[in-house]
Amino acid sequence: MAMLVKEVLHRVAQTLSDEESVHWQIDELVRWFNDARRELAIHRPDAFAVTEDLALVAGARQSLPATAIKLIDIPNNAGGDMLPVRQIARADLDEVVPGWRKVEAEAQIKHFMYDPRVPRTFEVYPPASAGQAVTASFSKYLTDIAEPASGTWNDVVGSIGVPDIYGSVLADYVLYRAFGKDSEVAANLARAQAHYGAFAAALGIDVSAGVTVQPGVRTAGGVATT
Repeated sequence: MAMLVKEVLHRVAQTLSDEESVHWQIDELVRWFNDARRELAIHRPDAFAVTEDLALVAGARQSLPATAIKLIDIPNNAGGDMLPVRQIARADLDEVVPGWRKVEAEAQIKHFMYDPRVPRTFEVYPPASAGQAVTASFSKYLTDIAEPASGTWNDVVGSIGVPDIYGSVLADYVLYRAFGKDSEVAANLARAQAHYGAFAAALGIDVSAGVTVQPGVRTAGGVATT
């Protein structure tokens, strides 16, 4: 069963010794929880992965939905024979079919090209006709959890929206923000730093984390990055 936000915030309230939300109001705890998910999305976009059929516009250049973070993969066409779609390097296609962006549309997409520096756009070959669709895996931002006007952790509605293993990670971020609110007290500053340290360590925050879900170019012998 998916973990509920109120379960995470109950852990937070117990750690803060403030289960009645006297010092730390529930609206700010929820606000920090929403911030925690956005921070998580930066470092582990794979935690927000979804697979959906994606309608294409006419032409080669395509865009992910406005709620998308970055592309993970395009495994197959969504219609017809649902043939596989393979990623290739743009430079390779440019070499073999220099005018590929102007060729006729076909019933099935054969290849896609993706540059992680432009994470919400990709190109397809042959160019799509309007209404064609592919099955796409991408990471997707979640709708913020509503902030109760009053109450306690028990009044918060919704699931955490990511795998349950991230529950304690999200709690650590909220505790970092909560103790940071009173950081003029030396002990609280130390606790804030400790909780952010736990959050960062759990995610392995480093340069490699940002490319965890970067698609690689498929080759006959395996996978090579673009």
